[in-house]
Amino acid sequence: MSVPLEAPDAPLVVRSRAAEVAGRLLDLVPADGTVWLRRGDGMVAWGEVARIELTGPDRFTTAAQQWRSLLRTAVVRDEVSVAGSGPVAFGSFTFDESGTSVLVVPEVVVGRRGGVGWVTTMSRGDRVPTAAHLVHQPVPPSPGRVSLHQGAMSEEDWSDAVVSAVDRIAAGDLDKVVLARDLLARTEHPVDVRWPLRHFDEVYPGCWTFHVDGLLGATPEMLVRLEKGLATSRVLAGTIRRTGDDEHDLALAASLARSSKDLEEHEFAVRSVADALSSHGTLNVPETPFVLHLPNVMHLATDVTGVVHDGRSALELVADLHPSAAVCGTPTTVARDVIAELERMDRGRYAGPVGWVDASGDGEWAIALRCAERRGDRELRLFAGCGIVAGSTPVEELAEADAKLTPVRDALYGRRTSV
Repeated sequence: MSVPLEAPDAPLVVRSRAAEVAGRLLDLVPADGTVWLRRGDGMVAWGEVARIELTGPDRFTTAAQQWRSLLRTAVVRDEVSVAGSGPVAFGSFTFDESGTSVLVVPEVVVGRRGGVGWVTTMSRGDRVPTAAHLVHQPVPPSPGRVSLHQGAMSEEDWSDAVVSAVDRIAAGDLDKVVLARDLLARTEHPVDVRWPLRHFDEVYPGCWTFHVDGLLGATPEMLVRLEKGLATSRVLAGTIRRTGDDEHDLALAASLARSSKDLEEHEFAVRSVADALSSHGTLNVPETPFVLHLPNVMHLATDVTGVVHDGRSALELVADLHPSAAVCGTPTTVARDVIAELERMDRGRYAGPVGWVDASGDGEWAIALRCAERRGDRELRLFAGCGIVAGSTPVEELAEADAKLTPVRDALYGRRTSV
């Protein structure tokens, strides 16, 4: 199913022009704007000239088709010609086929990439977007006191689910399954999403800070980036919590790199991505992972790269890649059934693809991790997931989930912690 905005027959009129974009991009976006940032570069956007809502197993391919259809009659003047300039749409997709995914075409986009800044305006019919003045917005207000509440399951019930998953693995039903848990955060005042986004941007610069249609976070995992035929996927699986002691953390990183349990989990995730991309071109898959150091945790990581020969767009690659073993398990179909039985919750857009696509089909689609979804002005739903394999224990997995919840919790509290 897809639901376009008004004036479906009016062509999309797009102009991108070079602009001096100084300072922090996040300071330019108004409340509830769209955000996609990493290491100071990226895009912020606001307004909505077109919107496509999607459900079902074909949501990715349908989104790609709808985007191409919108572009067929578009009038485009792109004076910048970099990835992300010209027509661009931002999307956020559900983990499974239930629920509603969305692809949004904003009215105004401000971008910066490798020292090149630009402003894009998009309109349809008689609608003309407000001139894009690069005006710094007021500092967002604090949401005040924050209280956390159990989500779908208590810690005890979720630990029992981990035991059940390990039993299934021991019985040979599957090799790995990712179990997620959620928390509810309620705030004293309405949440301005720029409040937690500023925290993500400052504390987690190496992650992709995002906000698309009420889903916000800072994810370390890139499902696929496509630019001029070169595809890149950053695979994360295998995690250990940091202590804040640099010397101790180096020792922990070394133990993570040798951990048979974590290496097994990581191998499943890398294999699932490599298998999905291999049919589209030639791949380079490193033999061993590296340890990615983040402020709160460390991950085993592998960057899979390849040249796409069949002309697939980033969205079409997403259709083949999702869900990877990093967020679902192995074998995929069995793991999805176990997730549905043991998690007792709807993931919504958690662990689904989030990102953007441009007119050439290039784009960046990350996995929505370390994130929260707004449920009204003063409530958010926080998520964390853990890969369960044969050596998993409930105590360790619960501690890992808690570490993965740290970024969003701290962002709401407005505090900086290193563990």
